[in-house]
Amino acid sequence: MVAGLGASAVAYSDEALPLLPIGAPARSADATPLAGDVPYAAGVSAYPPEAPPVAAAQVAPDPSRSAVRPATPSAGTAAPAGTVASAGARTTAPPVPARSGKGRRVVFSMSEQRVWLVRGSERVARTYAVSGSKHDNLDPGTYEVFSRSRHATSYDFGSTMEYFVRFTRGENAPIGFHTIPVDDDGKPLQTRAELGTALSSGCVRQWRKDAIALWEFAPIGTTVVVVA
Repeated sequence: MVAGLGASAVAYSDEALPLLPIGAPARSADATPLAGDVPYAAGVSAYPPEAPPVAAAQVAPDPSRSAVRPATPSAGTAAPAGTVASAGARTTAPPVPARSGKGRRVVFSMSEQRVWLVRGSERVARTYAVSGSKHDNLDPGTYEVFSRSRHATSYDFGSTMEYFVRFTRGENAPIGFHTIPVDDDGKPLQTRAELGTALSSGCVRQWRKDAIALWEFAPIGTTVVVVA
């Protein structure tokens, strides 16, 4: 739970993220960019209104790490649908939770420790693992983004974070989404591998690329739905 230090302009630095249809293959933040990805730039939104979903044929192939390429499968031996015949195969993105509202919104599942950025067309722009509160201080319900800060610090001044998007208030401070906090020495309070586990004192921690994506997706007034 943290208190903001004031809003400022976003410094866009990571690649823009394409629309992801529900049920489409998910990819990690470090995966090869999809065809058509463009860099963040001042004044350019990473989420243009209702962009069409990326077709499977637009996905750029993974670069080969060897001069030897796998043999072409013989007739009648096609790989199962939804799989990738290579190391680091992609998995299917989890669906948006049932009874999580309608329209353009951010959905946070406390039980799954996962966030979905959902467009008004009900198509998913992005979904990823997060670390919510280890305390029982957030109730399921519908909220609204009311404040944002590019940089922020914890209420006890023990850590700092970025891209803080607030949607409700806790007992001691506002609750929202932000990057994994770092201590005075710049050390993250948790690892990326620990995302998906409830570890915070109240807010929802995100990997930096995901935090930037939510910041770009959720201006003040955006609906946030929290499900159990």
